Amino acid sequence: MRIHPRHAWDVTPAEAVALQRQLAREVVADRPIDLSAVRVVAGVDVSVKENRSHAAVVVSTFPDFRVVETVTVERPTPFPYVPGLLSFREGPVLEEAFERLTSEPDVFLFDGMGTAHPRRIGIACHMGLWLERPTIGCGKTRLCGRNAPLPEEKGAQVPLIDRGETIGAVVRTRTGTHPLFISPGHRADIPSAVALVLACSPKFRLPEPIRQAHKAAGAFG
Repeated sequence: MRIHPRHAWDVTPAEAVALQRQLAREVVADRPIDLSAVRVVAGVDVSVKENRSHAAVVVSTFPDFRVVETVTVERPTPFPYVPGLLSFREGPVLEEAFERLTSEPDVFLFDGMGTAHPRRIGIACHMGLWLERPTIGCGKTRLCGRNAPLPEEKGAQVPLIDRGETIGAVVRTRTGTHPLFISPGHRADIPSAVALVLACSPKFRLPEPIRQAHKAAGAFG
């Protein structure tokens, strides 16, 4: 798959923050995804073990989630763990994985944040600029923002708000389980991101494409 790199990854944390502020201005987070046109989705996950990063991109059909391609890549982890700078830790190994893809997914779902990020550029936004495709962030824990109480039933959702701005939604993808923090990455908006995540979560808390990628990343290496 052809990707569109925007910068080198060999940067300091201070340089990384400056790059985030620059790139955040290019993120398109108000464009609805046409769910009726989605036929192929990709789940994206990275696990780190003993300072080695294991990336997995699993491509499946939608809405029945038949796996059509799995790409895994392993390489040394190049960047320290710094909250808010995950994309500089995972970006290099994901770039290699995306380059190896032969499929052309309509949407990418990331285990990580989109605009629900202090500088509005989580990994789904950042790598969305590389991919130039719709991307969605599916965070398992809150990075920033506040929300009203969330009902327990599946499908319940409330806005995630930070400094007066709605940056995503807190969504219950399974009754009685912890919610996910859903936000647009690039070329997406909040309502369509939430709708697609719910459509990709027929049984479990995590959307099926991310579950598939999580298994592949954890089993690799």
